[in-house]
Amino acid sequence: MGILQGKVAVITGGTRGLGLAIARAFAAEGAAVVVGSRSARAVREAVAELKIAGARASGLATDVTQLDEVEALAEHTRQVHGSFDIWVNNAGVAGPYGPTMDFTPEAFVEVIQTNIIGTYNGSRTGMAQFMAQGSGKLINLMGHGYKSPVPWQNAYSASKAWCRSFTLALAQETKGSGAGVFAFNPGMVMTDLLTNVEVIAGSEERLSRFPAVLRMWAKPPEVAAQKAVWLASPATDGKTGLVVNLFSPWKMLAGAAREGLNSLLRRPGTPVDVHLTSILPYSEK
Repeated sequence: MGILQGKVAVITGGTRGLGLAIARAFAAEGAAVVVGSRSARAVREAVAELKIAGARASGLATDVTQLDEVEALAEHTRQVHGSFDIWVNNAGVAGPYGPTMDFTPEAFVEVIQTNIIGTYNGSRTGMAQFMAQGSGKLINLMGHGYKSPVPWQNAYSASKAWCRSFTLALAQETKGSGAGVFAFNPGMVMTDLLTNVEVIAGSEERLSRFPAVLRMWAKPPEVAAQKAVWLASPATDGKTGLVVNLFSPWKMLAGAAREGLNSLLRRPGTPVDVHLTSILPYSEK
């Protein structure tokens, strides 16, 4: 019997990348999983894949920037399963890489709407259920920049700093409710978010070493998904407000040392295919 047997988990952005890996990992531990994504087709395909693997799975097309759609995802889950015990706010976008002033306002707002408003909508919806039933686990995803500024990734990094502050404040406000609220930084995860990158024209050279960075520090999504399982499990009961970070200085040093040794011995590193798409800066649109 898995450690999540009998639990029901909702994962936003759950049809690909880390979100789908989390859904698979939860299902492997006995949870029923419900995935949300903007694309109805992506939801159908992910649910079919999960069911083929033996999971109890369903889903609903959901734009996390719209509160009514997030609430509809929760209602779908209640109709299918009666309730839910875990809510993972995983949906997020990176936006283009480049100087803040070269972002289009639309691109900047898209990051803020998805990463901030989406997390708020999911947290509000999940916590309403958890506080009513006196139990549940809310897991909010952080990312690069949650502790300090990241130039050339200002929209994304600022959104993740907000996520940390919001999540920890929510944990303090709801302490004693029976619900657990957790902030989870999975570190660099080898998904499309990192390997398919929009870059504002003129900033491409800054990413010339990015494949080496991914070799040093990116991990398969399955690794981060296992930590999400731990957060959702009874191991974190009574630990609301916990911040879990998989990107530690020791892991950074180990990755850098491995890359340096390969270079010294002239051993080819694992190929990493990063696809850059250049876009015009705002001033030239």
